[in-house]
Amino acid sequence: MDFWDVFWLLLIFIPLLLIWGFAIVDIFRRDDLSGWLKALWIVVVVLLPFLGTLIYLIFRQPGATAQERRAMDRASREFVEKYSPNDSAQQLKLLSDLHDRGKLTDAEFAEEKTRVLDAAHAHDAPAGDATAPWTGPTAAPTAPVTPPAGAGGPADPGEPPATTGGSEPPRRPRGFGA
Repeated sequence: MDFWDVFWLLLIFIPLLLIWGFAIVDIFRRDDLSGWLKALWIVVVVLLPFLGTLIYLIFRQPGATAQERRAMDRASREFVEKYSPNDSAQQLKLLSDLHDRGKLTDAEFAEEKTRVLDAAHAHDAPAGDATAPWTGPTAAPTAPVTPPAGAGGPADPGEPPATTGGSEPPRRPRGFGA
């Protein structure tokens, strides 16, 4: 075989054959095409391999079909359920591992650790428990909040607990299952 035979085979014929095969497989697996439309596309692609495949790929609707989107969503949910930590001890172990490997800064680690522990505490606490964390707005006050003299907690039950100041940014959820 000379250079042009190899060139024709490897760079033109085999890629066109693969695209043709892709088009045939794609026609069969699509759930948004009726049986007659699939049969028509197969006839066009088989009888006119280059031109029929080109026409099919041009007129093919882009993106995943509804069935493919459901399958991807199901696979994603199964992956998350299988590999995400499902209790606070596993979440803390994962956070510690990420922190040890340098993937989380000290501030991110402390923030996520607090969030995991607060979520675990809120999950374990009864509905009327006064020690449950406050779940109001996440914006931190700009000045320290001090309870009135003689009071054991915030002056108003709807107030957030006392903080050390406004240096902390608001927390946002990260995706550790809570």
